[in-house]
Amino acid sequence: MLEIVVGIMAECLEKPSEEINGSDEFRNYGEWDSLAYLSVIAAIDERYDYVVPLEDFRSCRTVASLAEYLENHVGK
Repeated sequence: MLEIVVGIMAECLEKPSEEINGSDEFRNYGEWDSLAYLSVIAAIDERYDYVVPLEDFRSCRTVASLAEYLENHVGK
């Protein structure tokens, strides 16, 4: 799941996936803004047919924590 989330982040932030690590706090990326947030939410919804609630998304600090959240919630 981490590899998938890295790919989603890379696509939404228009950033090479090699520059994204699981331990990164994605809100610290210079490209992160409200449009990036909406793009990530939309990409997750498109791929998994699941919308991450805002409060849950806010609780995810790192790329890996978002991947872990999705592992625990998608398809359940």
